[in-house]
Amino acid sequence: MAKKPEEFKKQMEDNMKAAPNPNSHVKKVIGIVSGKGGVGKSLVTGLSAVAMNKKGYKTAIMDADITGPSIPKMFGIGKFNVGDETGLLPAATTRGTKVMSLNMLMENETDPVVWRGPVIAGIVKQFWSDVNWGDVDFMFVDMPPGTGDVPLTVFQSLPVDGIIVVSTPQDLVEMIVEKAINMANMMNIPVLGIVENMSYMKCPHCGEAINIFGNSKIESYAASNGIDILGRIPLDPSIAGLCDGGKIEEISEDYLDSLAYILDGMIEK
Repeated sequence: MAKKPEEFKKQMEDNMKAAPNPNSHVKKVIGIVSGKGGVGKSLVTGLSAVAMNKKGYKTAIMDADITGPSIPKMFGIGKFNVGDETGLLPAATTRGTKVMSLNMLMENETDPVVWRGPVIAGIVKQFWSDVNWGDVDFMFVDMPPGTGDVPLTVFQSLPVDGIIVVSTPQDLVEMIVEKAINMANMMNIPVLGIVENMSYMKCPHCGEAINIFGNSKIESYAASNGIDILGRIPLDPSIAGLCDGGKIEEISEDYLDSLAYILDGMIEK
């Protein structure tokens, strides 16, 4: 008997899933996405892992932004290529977050990755199948911008439990958010909410919030579309300084409290 269209679609989706490393036990996979580059996905990925690590969860980051990786630098991780019979082993940050990025495997961190999309997408699948992640409560996947090969591979190959959309206060916000959300909806992946980066800047003299990019439209957009705002991150030189120095785990402000609250509810106690 011929399969119904929905049954055939489900079988095709199952066939595309990459098998995890047999020694990996990852409870939740969260994708960090945006419709365009330069909005701060890597920062939000790093801060998300830091926030959940502070709550006592075992966290990990898969750097799927293969051609523009910045996660290792944020966490102060250099070249790292260690494996055993169980597979490639991720590096561990100062506070125990596990990290895997292609930059850690390159001879020089400034070497360009001049590969075509399918090859890059294959690396992402290998990060899931060939890396022994061990026990992880939350794995955050830092994805490249847009809706191309790599985001599609992540959505199709990994058991993504939800996405966080990163945006900025500029007028492009609706288009940026819309692209990412539409792709997630097409792949039947829940949208957990939006994080606005470069949301404001505090005056160094009086502490007043200054809207450098104009008044944010994220609140009205989120309300009209039933999407949660998970946090607002300011434009702050101290944040940039800590990230550039490999000390993102030393950022003390809890910018992503709402995100941490939602993620906390996803784990069975």
